[in-house]
Amino acid sequence: MARRWIRLKYQDAPGRKVFVAGSFNQWRPDEIEMVDALGDGVYTARVLLPTGRHEYKFIVDGAWIADPANPETAPNDKGSINSVLLIE
Repeated sequence: MARRWIRLKYQDAPGRKVFVAGSFNQWRPDEIEMVDALGDGVYTARVLLPTGRHEYKFIVDGAWIADPANPETAPNDKGSINSVLLIE
């Protein structure tokens, strides 16, 4: 199965603790930390994903949120939405 590096980005105030979790890491909330390398509130992470459909959310200071920059979403069993990536 082919895999691709994907760069995820989240923008907020500097000084936050931001992670990304999804179907690609069994929704483990503290495994993939996003980094604000320039201290400007732009948090990024590179994730190696196999081809296919992946759902994910950002965890910002402990709160789970869908990616505000990604219009592709799907409902989840918690009554909210997950962001969706399709990797070809």
